[in-house]
Amino acid sequence: MASIMRSTHDQVRTALASAYPLTILVSMEEERQERLLERFGNAAKPSPLPLVVWNCVDGFLNGGPAGMDDPMRALAWIADDAPRGLYLFKDIGEFLDDRRLLRRLRDTAMKIRGSGRFLFILKQTAELPDALKQLSYVVISLFPDDRELELLITTTLRARGIQGGDTDRLMSALKGMSLTECEHLLSRLLDKHSNLTEEFFAEVLDEKEQVSRKEGILEFVPPDESISRLGGLDQLKVWVRERAVLFHPEARRKGLPVPRGVLLMGISGCGKSLAVKVIAREWKLPLFRLDMNLVFAGVQGSAEWVFHRALEAVEAVAPAVLWIDEIEMGVAGYADGQTGSLTRIFSTFLTWMQEHRADVFVAATANRIHLLPAEILRKGRFDQVFFVDLPNDEERKEILGIHMERNQIDPSAHDLILLSSATRAWNGAEIEQAVAAARITANARGSIATQNDLLAAFGKTIPLSRTMEEQLKAIRSWARTRALPATSQAKPEM
Repeated sequence: MASIMRSTHDQVRTALASAYPLTILVSMEEERQERLLERFGNAAKPSPLPLVVWNCVDGFLNGGPAGMDDPMRALAWIADDAPRGLYLFKDIGEFLDDRRLLRRLRDTAMKIRGSGRFLFILKQTAELPDALKQLSYVVISLFPDDRELELLITTTLRARGIQGGDTDRLMSALKGMSLTECEHLLSRLLDKHSNLTEEFFAEVLDEKEQVSRKEGILEFVPPDESISRLGGLDQLKVWVRERAVLFHPEARRKGLPVPRGVLLMGISGCGKSLAVKVIAREWKLPLFRLDMNLVFAGVQGSAEWVFHRALEAVEAVAPAVLWIDEIEMGVAGYADGQTGSLTRIFSTFLTWMQEHRADVFVAATANRIHLLPAEILRKGRFDQVFFVDLPNDEERKEILGIHMERNQIDPSAHDLILLSSATRAWNGAEIEQAVAAARITANARGSIATQNDLLAAFGKTIPLSRTMEEQLKAIRSWARTRALPATSQAKPEM
C-alpha cells in the first residue's frame, strides 16, 4: 500500500532510478501518462530521452519504424535496434495471456536492462502474470496529485482571464476525479460561470457525486442528517462534538491529532448507520460508503484490486469519511495462517489503518460482532469502539418524538412515557416503522394519527429482542469488556 500516498511523479521517478527495465502504469488516462513521461524524458541527464508510443492499430506513432502493429515485432525491435528512450505500449496489457508474447516481453526486458531504454506498459488493472513480477515496477496512478491539479487549475483560470478566487478550495473539490474529468468539468462550468462562485462550487460537488457513482467502488452518501435527529447515544454524541474541529487548519497549526476512526458495533436497527451520517454532517466532510459485498462480488475485478482502488480513491478526496458498512463481512472467517483474498485484504486494511497519512476518518459498523478478530479492536486501528445497545426509556422517548414529528404527529399531545413503555426492548428502526404504520392507518380514514393508532401499531410489531433474545444476550456479554457504551444511561433488563 505504499504507493497510495505517493504521487505518480514520485513513483515513476523511483522506477527509473531503480533501473527497472519494465514499468507497469496502472491508469485510465493515456494522455496524462504520456505528458508525464515526456516531462521525465525531457529532464533526463546527460541528454534528453525521447518518448516513443505504440498501440495495436498504428504501431509506433512516433520515433519507430512503420508497420510495427504486431507487438512481437515491436518488442523485438526495441530489444535489438531501438535507441535510448522511453517506450510506452498502450494496448499490450490486453495480450499478456499469450505465452509467446509473455516470453518476448521478458526477453526484451532482460536485454534492455542498463541500456538507457525503458519500457512502460499501460494497463487498467494491476494484475500481472507471475513471470513479469520480478522484472516490473508497478505505478498506481488512478488520480492526479496536487501538483497536476494545481497546474491544470492555474493554467485554465489564466487562459480564462480569471483573477483571484479560492483555488485551494477548488483543488480540494476536484480531488478524486481523473485529470480528463477535471479538464472537461472546468471547461463546462467556466463557460457558465464567470468566476468561482458558491454556485460554481456546488456544481463541482454535484459532478463529484456522479463520478463516484460511475466509478462504482465508492458510493457518495449525502450526510443530510443532523445530530439533533439522532436519538439517544449521548456518549457517542459528546465524542463526536469534541472532535468536530480537528480537521480544521487551526487544529493542524496547534498540532492536535487528527481522528483516525471509530467502530460502531452492536444490535441491528439501533442507529449505527445514522450515526455515521451524523459524524460526516457534524464535521462537514464528504461521506463515501464502501460495500464489502461489492468488493468480493468480482464484478469490478479481483477483490484485492477493488479494495486497493477504494482506499486510493478515498485518499484522493481527503479529508473525507470512509464508511465501511458491515465490516465483519470483509474479515469473517479470517484466521492466522489462512491464505487467499480474505487474508490479503484483511492484512492490507490493518496496515493501511495503522500507517495511512491522509485525512481519512474510517467509520465502520458491525452487527455480528463475534466475527470480528481481535486485531480489529486493538487500539491504534480505531480511536474508539462503541457498543450500540437497545435504547433505554429516555432514549425511546427521544426517538419517538423524532419520528412522530417526521410523520406530522405532535409529540406534546401524546403520553410519551406510556408510548415508551409500550416499546420497551425495541430498537429505533422498529419504532420508526410502527410510527409510520400508525400514520398510514390514520391517513386511510382521513384523519391525524392518535395515541390509540400508535398503540395499535405497536401491538402488531414483534421486536427483534423477542425473536432473537439469546443472540442479543450473547452480543451484550461479548461487548461488555470490549467496547464503550454509546449511551451512559443504564439499560433495562430484558
